[in-house]
Amino acid sequence: MNGRFMECLARVLKHEGGYVNDPLDRGGRTNLGVTQRVWEEWVGHPVSEADMRALTPEKVAPMYKMKYWNPSYCEKLPKGLDYVVFDFAVNAGTGRSVKTLQSAIGVVADGVIGPRTMAAINGSNPKKLINDFSDARADFYQGIVARKPDQVRFIKGWLNRVEESRKTALEQDASANEQA
Repeated sequence: MNGRFMECLARVLKHEGGYVNDPLDRGGRTNLGVTQRVWEEWVGHPVSEADMRALTPEKVAPMYKMKYWNPSYCEKLPKGLDYVVFDFAVNAGTGRSVKTLQSAIGVVADGVIGPRTMAAINGSNPKKLINDFSDARADFYQGIVARKPDQVRFIKGWLNRVEESRKTALEQDASANEQA
């Protein structure tokens, strides 16, 4: 177990930002990256704008761990890779993130990180895997804009996030290798 959830969450929350209610964003009312719909599902009842504005990192952390970190198997992943997989899971869904990782490593993309996927990850060049995963992530966002041109206003932010996440992940992997 790598115990890096809180460190990775802090980085994800920097990307996600604070309260927004952009009428052109399909997520609607959002705070700390949590849409109102997701928060209502998590707490089990309707919430108000004031409730959404009152979200804090401490309030949302358990939800992020249960809905994104754990289903993406991040606790099992090497330092750096855990972060980019988690960040993409938060932004595009856990299934898509895990399948993107599996495709990047060259195993069957079934959405489950089992023994074969872990063996492939452990036998890989971590920097290459982080780069391949990040490239596939950027391709995913480019594909959104190709299919839905009205989303072009978000592409710069999405691609900046990919590059910032990639850079951070590569730095984390390098620091892990220096300590080994």
